[in-house]
Amino acid sequence: MRVFTTLEELSAASGEELGTSDWLTIEQDRVDRFAEATGDHQWIHVDVERAASGPFGGTIAHGYLTLSLVPYLGSQVFALDTPGAKLNYGVNKVRFPNPVRVGSRVRARVTLGEIVDVPAGQQMTLRYTIEIDGETKPACVAETVVLLLA
Repeated sequence: MRVFTTLEELSAASGEELGTSDWLTIEQDRVDRFAEATGDHQWIHVDVERAASGPFGGTIAHGYLTLSLVPYLGSQVFALDTPGAKLNYGVNKVRFPNPVRVGSRVRARVTLGEIVDVPAGQQMTLRYTIEIDGETKPACVAETVVLLLA
């Protein structure tokens, strides 16, 4: 895992691929709990029997469940032990090119984007590619924004 302790060190790494997380198996229980938390009970996610004859041959994870794994998977790749608070500021772009079938394994590949000065401190972008084991197309591609307060 890459640990950044100074903002200078972080800025110097701009553009670098930081690495990949461990694989995480997406199980039906996780999908069901996400459906319960969000109220999204679409059959393609939660009805195992019906989804078996659906377009993917079984249930799939919600796209937003896949996106919600970014903090957990990212924490296996890098840590910010820099001074000041860190705030999730937003997401510039998110795409879900490939569904995650329940039972699949996913991991995050993380690249540090640019670091720019803003009035409150610095703004950092990170590029996450959520890969699916055995698939050529990723499950999710997202550019997140973190505000590093001075």
